[in-house]
Amino acid sequence: MNRLQERYLNEIQPALMKKFNYSTVMQCPKVVKIVVNMGVGDSIQNSKLLDDAVADLTQITGQKPVITVAKKSIANFKLREGMKIGTKVTLRGQRMYEFLDKLVSITLPRVRDFRGVSAKAFDGRGNYTLGVKEQIIFPEINLDKVSKVRGMDIVIVTTAQTDEEAFELLKLVGVPFQRKGE
Repeated sequence: MNRLQERYLNEIQPALMKKFNYSTVMQCPKVVKIVVNMGVGDSIQNSKLLDDAVADLTQITGQKPVITVAKKSIANFKLREGMKIGTKVTLRGQRMYEFLDKLVSITLPRVRDFRGVSAKAFDGRGNYTLGVKEQIIFPEINLDKVSKVRGMDIVIVTTAQTDEEAFELLKLVGVPFQRKGE
């Protein structure tokens, strides 16, 4: 069992039960999955860029990503339906906890001028989206082999019914949110 998983069961779950007055542990919100998405719009001209993105995402998450395709054609972007335009990974279970633990304790503190992540990025249903500007903040990425710095979206999906519950869950997990004044 992962250390974050143990902490969830021993510390976080009891704290959530006390704060929100849940009658059973099944009511406690928990993280269900994490989706890491990397859009590679440049892959229209050069398909090798998509292979590099897949390799980077595989290193970061430890799981093979799925290549995403365009759902419809957009002439202004020279985009045709069915073109490969990105890559994504859905993490669940053990890998999800390992990735979240690594993200919170190692990766986010490595960001330059980091003052915390926005507390306003909840979707109203208890899910949180985090944008990362460069993949080189992850310790697995070798700086010498990076051909192009790319950003990615990290979506943390929870069972929380409200944003308040999800905020409290992620705060207890260790996500460094900005303070109100910043």
